[in-house]
Amino acid sequence: MSTTSGRAPVTPLVDLQGRSAWSVLPPLILGFFMIMVDTTIVNIAIPTLTDQFGASLIEVGWVNSAYLLSYAVLMLLAGRLGDRYGQKSVFIAGLIVFTTFSFLCGFSGNIGSEPEIGWLIGFRVLQGVGAAMMTPQTMSMITRVFPATQRGAAMGLWGATAGVATLVGPLLGGVFVETIGWEWIFYVNIPVGVAALWFAFARLPHLPSHGTTMDPLGVVLSVVGLAAVVFGLQEGENFDWGHIWGPFSVWSIVALGVVVLAVFVWWQHRQGPRALLPLRLFRSRNFSLANVDGMVVTFAMIGIFFPLTIYLQSILGLTPINAALVMMPGSLVSGVVAPFAGRLSDRVPAKWVVAAGFAAIAGAVLWLAAVIDPDLSPYALLWPMALFGVGTGLTFSPLSNLATSGLDARTAGAGAGAFNTNRQVGGVIGSAVVVALLSARLTVTVPAAAQDAAAALPEQYRQAFVDGISQASGSLGTTAVGSVQLPDSVPASVAEQVGVAAQQAFFAGFADAASQTLLLVGVVLVIGVVCAAAMSPVQHREHEDAGRA
Repeated sequence: MSTTSGRAPVTPLVDLQGRSAWSVLPPLILGFFMIMVDTTIVNIAIPTLTDQFGASLIEVGWVNSAYLLSYAVLMLLAGRLGDRYGQKSVFIAGLIVFTTFSFLCGFSGNIGSEPEIGWLIGFRVLQGVGAAMMTPQTMSMITRVFPATQRGAAMGLWGATAGVATLVGPLLGGVFVETIGWEWIFYVNIPVGVAALWFAFARLPHLPSHGTTMDPLGVVLSVVGLAAVVFGLQEGENFDWGHIWGPFSVWSIVALGVVVLAVFVWWQHRQGPRALLPLRLFRSRNFSLANVDGMVVTFAMIGIFFPLTIYLQSILGLTPINAALVMMPGSLVSGVVAPFAGRLSDRVPAKWVVAAGFAAIAGAVLWLAAVIDPDLSPYALLWPMALFGVGTGLTFSPLSNLATSGLDARTAGAGAGAFNTNRQVGGVIGSAVVVALLSARLTVTVPAAAQDAAAALPEQYRQAFVDGISQASGSLGTTAVGSVQLPDSVPASVAEQVGVAAQQAFFAGFADAASQTLLLVGVVLVIGVVCAAAMSPVQHREHEDAGRA
């Protein structure tokens, strides 16, 4: 039956007892906001945590790594749990776990007579479990509740959350650490979590579950395989890509993970529709290509922010808060563009919106690679960061919509879990590749810059200067600037010249290495453009059938 305007009324795909589909968004967005904030907020507190717990940098690094590891490894399982037990139940359980262990993370410094970093790391693992339980449910509930004509706009608000969170995380963390204490980078989740719980109980519908079998062997294979690959790539740099413990090296653990994941794929093929990850999902061209693009965009974000953060703080000398402010235009623009991109993807083929987003991100990366210089004004970075924000805003929500379009109610959770898992794995791969490439290029660019800087020194000191700089050129920071050892007999004026030349060499070498690393990221982004262009247009009829299935 048609209306007087000739268009059918837009109604939710499930019974919301007279409420609009938009009423389900507050708890989903609040939960996702906390998850994304906690991926970045801890980084700024690393020096403080080192002092507070008397721990090494590697131990404190595990405060973030442990969260990201459990988050990435368990999302595939969590998506399937939503299909079996209902997205609302699993989301609420994850929200309770996340909020509870957020409190315990903040309280961990008060456990025992002496603060132990192990308590904080353990609580972060369990906080990541809660995050993994929530994330797939946010996407699958939007897919199942919103009609196709509104789904892009809803995904736009969901995607904008990521942009706002990347802005809020570093800034909020800096303010808390410098004022009321590091504990509040975790305590801040408590009021947000309580509000999200209230909204979840009041507004989230009980969507039909389907009694999906859990495939215990598939669960074990996926967790072990993903854990080995993610751990190896995530921590490889800390072990210098060599020996870890006993017979295990970084590469043997990664290889073991790849083998286990290959067995997992074989087993999923054997299981058919009973599989933890039904492989028939990948028969959809858009789902397969969207998973590749999800990995690429997260790879690119890590590829930009890792060298850029070191550049802003170690080369340009900005404080962490000021460095976060330089990156703020990207997050602000992304948060503004994402809702419009979502609405646009409801009106035009979403693949072209995603392709334009990848092209914008690639343009921003190449712009940054062209302008990075030791003497650059930080203000010159605001425009490329704004373009980066346009690109991410155009990419995230339409890409998520493409990934979940065509999934029926029985596999919505599995599809969302797979997409988010691959997205996180893309970030882990990006981190490993960017750190390795940046380190490798530093061993070339810093000695080359030292040759140029040595021209300003007295001739008898030049070769010793170049040799000293070359030995320290693998450092990712500028701590090696003062590592050039000089005999006591060297005149004070010459020692001062050497110090200035060493700083110039490290600064110029790092800028060159960062620029070359960003070029690789730009090349990877071309894959994103190609995959987006290769997708097929999404028909609204497919959306409606998927939601009502």
